[in-house]
Amino acid sequence: MEKKFLAPKEIANAMVNVGVGKANLSVTAMFLLGILAGAFIGFGGLGNTIASQTFAAIDPGVAKLLGAAVFPVGLMLVVVCGAELFTGNNLMTLALMNEKITGGQLLKNWCVVWIGNLVGSVALALMLYYGGVLGGDAGTKAIAIAEGKATLDIMAMILRGALCNILVVLAVWMATSAQDIVSKLFACWFPIMLFVLCGFEHSVANMYFIPMGMLLGANITIAQCATNLVCVTIGNLIGGALIIPVIYYVVYLAADKKKASNV
Repeated sequence: MEKKFLAPKEIANAMVNVGVGKANLSVTAMFLLGILAGAFIGFGGLGNTIASQTFAAIDPGVAKLLGAAVFPVGLMLVVVCGAELFTGNNLMTLALMNEKITGGQLLKNWCVVWIGNLVGSVALALMLYYGGVLGGDAGTKAIAIAEGKATLDIMAMILRGALCNILVVLAVWMATSAQDIVSKLFACWFPIMLFVLCGFEHSVANMYFIPMGMLLGANITIAQCATNLVCVTIGNLIGGALIIPVIYYVVYLAADKKKASNV
């Protein structure tokens, strides 16, 4: 019978192999695929803004839910179409702990992809701004989203970032388990919808949301924008590069690695 999904230990081993593949990409490929991922997540952010504003007059709760339901299209594009997303790549620590890649390879990927994500996100924001896509109430909503994110206190940014990336890497984890495209889409949808609904903070999403708001006239300084991106990135690393992969490494991979070293 055809296997429909991978078991957790199989996912852990698959993610190690994925991490090795990502570590061995050329810098050019990392950067270009990072640009795509930043734009893809930005498209999800755009859909979130428009959907939540469109239904705000009906019911704020329904509007928030519908906005959250649209946002996951960003990760769906990353996973199915192929792109390099910093937050998802935090799972590369599994390959590092399994001694399949070096710390230098890991940091190179993270840094190049993070910069690529920023370029893609800001480029999309500029195209939308000069294309006049977000105007009227939708533009007002975009400004409110950006100002709300930029004025969070540092601890909130870090903790919401950690909570966010726990869900993001679990979405990637489940999508890796799925063996058909429909299952991969559903695997991306529910965890990402949940993090948006809960108000958690995603560094790459904020690379779009905050510059978009600033272009539209939000009262946000460059320093506030930079502080948010740095603090949320730290939180994302805690949730996505430490909490989830360390637990799964200890449970599913550490014993096998120890046995292999004793052979």
